[in-house]
Amino acid sequence: MQTIMVGYLEILCGVTALLLALYYYFMSVFSFWERLEVPGLKPAFFIKNIFNIYTMRLPVSLYLQNFYEKYKNERMFGFYLGRSAILILKDPELIKDVLVKDFSIFADRGFIVHERTEPLSLHLLNLDIRRWRPLRRQFTPMFTSSKLKNMFEQVLECATHLEKHLDKLAARNEPVDFRDIAAKYTMDVIGSCGFGINVNSFSDEESKFYKIGTEYFGVCLENMIRLKLRLYATKLYDWLGYIFPENYYAPFFANLVTETMRYRKEHDIYRPDFIQMLMNMKEHPENLDDIELTDALITAQAFIFFAAGFETSASTMSNALYELALNQDIQDKLREEIKEHYAKHGGDMKYEHVKGMKYLDKVFKETLRKYPVGGVLTRRSACPYTFRDTKVTIPRRLLVFIPVYAIHRDPDIYPNPDVFNPENFSEEAIEARHPMTYLPFGDGPRNCIGARFGLFQTKVGLIATLRNYKVDVCDKTMIPYEFDANTFLLTAKGEIYLKLTKLEA
Repeated sequence: MQTIMVGYLEILCGVTALLLALYYYFMSVFSFWERLEVPGLKPAFFIKNIFNIYTMRLPVSLYLQNFYEKYKNERMFGFYLGRSAILILKDPELIKDVLVKDFSIFADRGFIVHERTEPLSLHLLNLDIRRWRPLRRQFTPMFTSSKLKNMFEQVLECATHLEKHLDKLAARNEPVDFRDIAAKYTMDVIGSCGFGINVNSFSDEESKFYKIGTEYFGVCLENMIRLKLRLYATKLYDWLGYIFPENYYAPFFANLVTETMRYRKEHDIYRPDFIQMLMNMKEHPENLDDIELTDALITAQAFIFFAAGFETSASTMSNALYELALNQDIQDKLREEIKEHYAKHGGDMKYEHVKGMKYLDKVFKETLRKYPVGGVLTRRSACPYTFRDTKVTIPRRLLVFIPVYAIHRDPDIYPNPDVFNPENFSEEAIEARHPMTYLPFGDGPRNCIGARFGLFQTKVGLIATLRNYKVDVCDKTMIPYEFDANTFLLTAKGEIYLKLTKLEA
């Protein structure tokens, strides 16, 4: 009997010691902001804290907005995500220091590359500064105005397919899911301009390109678990990544890139697109400094061009149409500008004409103010850093978040921020604001490399839709708008249904 009691006591002591160790492990970090004298959230008990993170019913961007308002008069505040202490910057001057002035210290985005469990994560957005810099230098020429101008006819062809499909949908007199329409249009553009492929998303429902895009960004249990682990438990994700069913994204893109390169080389084909740029890089590795251009690295760059160009532009285009359906006066004004440009140029449309549509530009920018796809910018410090005019010194490798969504919805910066108002981007309004209060594409050397391409394809899609069609809300329209809490990007929860009407010529 005594032996049994001793055994139970040993087990009890062991369990108690384990619980105390776990408590210390999770709670030891929670005095961090107090030590740095930075205002911050009082952490919940570690089990509650973890539960809150993994069952979060809001996207991180909206979650941060609540605290942004709570610390309204602070230049920065501290935050805990799991065990990670994260600094949230609010002051535009401090944001400028991080993104631009002291970029060399904050060049790292703080994302983790999972080379074994997720080889597609080896892309430009995630890479460390050593590998990022030479790749960025090689990719930049593809997104110049002259290169975009050369792609214009390809984009127009995709817009023509869009218009033909809209004709069929308008004749049915049924609600139209414009998230799906925008996704198919942008998929066609990405396939043509990036890979030299006619995707034909509107006519080919079994298009592999389209299926991969919708599946990768779709909401399902596996994607949700992957996302939570990738963001909040990166080491655990590296350990557990192998237990997830193997997806076919990596093999698909590896085969696509390899076969396209082989075919072009054998037939001496040259196209000014993304695949050609990858071919040039492979033929001239000396331009990449000392980094090894592996097949996995090449495949990951092809993937991110596909993924970033597809989802961000599709969301922006469908969100713009959603707001235009709610605001008919703005839609009418934009359509009038589009028709004036067509009339002025004899029914023709050129790259320069799109750039010349000032009101379209305002609508595009206001859409990204209200619905920034990247609702949070992230950076990681490379060394200890003291913020100017403060006594705050952060340690090496601390994560810094810039709450783009919260800034864009700040009523002190944008009056009536929930109202869709393109005049927020009049010349006078822009001049009156700090430039770091509008960050849909980030800023500084590590801003979004494909911003101009995204702007370009989205505007052409809007022109094609609004020139001959009217969009209205209908019984199936999501009102009010809701964001999906289970995706990394800030996107709509569910479909965006609108009524589509063909206008008389």
